[in-house]
Amino acid sequence: MPYCSHCGQELELVGRIGREEICPRCGGYLHCCLNCRFYSGRAGRCLEPQAEEVRDRERANFCDFFVFAEGQPPEFDASVSARARARFESLFRSRPESGNCPSGEGKG
Repeated sequence: MPYCSHCGQELELVGRIGREEICPRCGGYLHCCLNCRFYSGRAGRCLEPQAEEVRDRERANFCDFFVFAEGQPPEFDASVSARARARFESLFRSRPESGNCPSGEGKG
């Protein structure tokens, strides 16, 4: 069963997907790279060698090679993103204690 890559909604599709068709749940474009079976999220690009480069993979495009991906939707877990952001931000919040700086700076 096809699903929306933006929100994970299962879709019942009939026929070919038009360029401007949107998901009934979230309004995301359906004819986009993220919904195509040739798009590799891991590689961050299209695996169809004849396809032209598309800059915004979330927006509708005119790709003639588009084929809606089939399979299970990915897990949409907002907490994973929140934890990753918190870890990233913590890198910039922690400062070395005075005297513990490896370069010797901060000793007073």
